[in-house]
Amino acid sequence: MENEKRKPDCPLIGQNGNVFNLVGIAARTLKDNKMSAEANEMRSRVLDSGSYAEALSIIGEYVNITSAEDMDEDYDENFDEDYGMEMS
Repeated sequence: MENEKRKPDCPLIGQNGNVFNLVGIAARTLKDNKMSAEANEMRSRVLDSGSYAEALSIIGEYVNITSAEDMDEDYDENFDEDYGMEMS
């Protein structure tokens, strides 16, 4: 079985659903995670796709599609622990 590539979390749920907006957010997420080549490849594949559903599927190959709320919850849960601010 092939090793699955690392996919960063990307808060697309709840965003403007325009495919150009979504691919831009996903590409920015990839670039922020030092994956510029993957961002360019994803963008090219999405622009060549034949449908909205295919475009979303391609984006999902590169990033874990999450909501902004999910990312905020993860941040809130880990903030105190990560910064040594546990409640005593």
